Amino acid sequence: MDGNFYLDALVNGDSKVISKIYDINFKQVKRFIVQNKGNAEDAEDIFQKALLQIAVRHKKDGIQINTSFDGFLFTVCKNLWRRELNTHKKRVTISEVIELVSEAKDNANAIVEQKRQELFIEMLDRISENCKMILSLFFAKTPYAEIVANTEYTSETVVRQRVFKCKKKLTELIKQDQRFNSLREL
Repeated sequence: MDGNFYLDALVNGDSKVISKIYDINFKQVKRFIVQNKGNAEDAEDIFQKALLQIAVRHKKDGIQINTSFDGFLFTVCKNLWRRELNTHKKRVTISEVIELVSEAKDNANAIVEQKRQELFIEMLDRISENCKMILSLFFAKTPYAEIVANTEYTSETVVRQRVFKCKKKLTELIKQDQRFNSLREL
């Protein structure tokens, strides 16, 4: 079943399919959140927010998923959890004033962040296979020496130059896209 089947099931409230989504995906999300300063309750909250956010975006914007639904859902959960951790870091508690970020603003920021991720992935698909491979290794923090050992490149300098050129090409593609300006940091 493709990702759009799951999107439609979320929007229509199909409890059997939603239960299946939980069965397949929740353990992985819970493991990620618990390993990253969270607990089971946090995982449940993030999973619910992610499903709600995905359903709302599909209903409102008609989003399409070109990757696996499971991977898409996990990425949304991961982004929401990172945003949650960053929010807790930025809160300052003074005895007289406690500033809390509104949930609506937080959700809007999460949606923008997800759209940025989608634009990045879409543009990554447009660059050459060689650049995709090099950037995937680079973004996975693979040491340059290991990249040289596993590719046809002859030195770390050559790999660094290739990474630079591929990142430049990816950046140009992203900046040329009409969605770029609306997704930039304000």
